[in-house]
Amino acid sequence: MAEVHVIGQIVGASGFPGSSLFCKWGIHTGGAWKLLSGLREGQTQVDHPQFDDVAYWSHPIDVHFATKGLQGWPKLHVQVWHQDSFGRCELYGYGFCHVPSSPGFHQLDCVTWRPLGSWQEQLSQRFVGGGPQLLNSDLIYTGADRYRLQTCAMGTVHLQLAVLLRNFDRYGVEA
Repeated sequence: MAEVHVIGQIVGASGFPGSSLFCKWGIHTGGAWKLLSGLREGQTQVDHPQFDDVAYWSHPIDVHFATKGLQGWPKLHVQVWHQDSFGRCELYGYGFCHVPSSPGFHQLDCVTWRPLGSWQEQLSQRFVGGGPQLLNSDLIYTGADRYRLQTCAMGTVHLQLAVLLRNFDRYGVEA
């Protein structure tokens, strides 16, 4: 089987309205993909920057997949959360990006968005916190019904990924 090895890190995030941020992440693949080693999902620590509005996580990603075809190429999806002084967590944004299909080192910027909700939900979010969240996280990376959502742009998650491809030519998979 052809193999894809992704090694890198979630460097951090910038452009979000608050600090004390952390990131939940996952990798989604198609049915022909098998995880050989590594974790398919994870979570960073909370970073509370004192001088900058950039959160630094330097969270490692190391996954190794085997596949029989290119359909369902890996997608990295992220959720950025804010933790307040009481330990309550509030969603700040969703985002996803495709893992690059060419071998080598890549620096990616994953833009994020969040659902707006009705004006009542927006008013409640301003005074009470919280806010609308997706019931099904598949909408982050599938786009099937995502066009129906009213959203607003949030910050950017910065990634550094190295992609290694192995045995693609041997198994007739052209990358």
